[in-house]
Amino acid sequence: MISPAQCRAGRALLQWSQQQLADAAHIGVVTVRQFESGAAEPRHATLDVMKRAFEAAGVIFEARGEMVPGGPGVRLAER
Repeated sequence: MISPAQCRAGRALLQWSQQQLADAAHIGVVTVRQFESGAAEPRHATLDVMKRAFEAAGVIFEARGEMVPGGPGVRLAER
């Protein structure tokens, strides 16, 4: 799943507000706010719809590994 930092980074890449992410994922903006601040951990299904909204907009989530030695990251797909 995605981390709060990946969520913030994904929004920054797309220049989305928290409300725009909430709208794209069909969830409440409070859910996004609380997740990004670390105040709450959404259900797995909620994180999944957030991730799918990002991916539909061209964000690629990368896990720690050879390509991302410092940890998980995000990038935009080549268009």
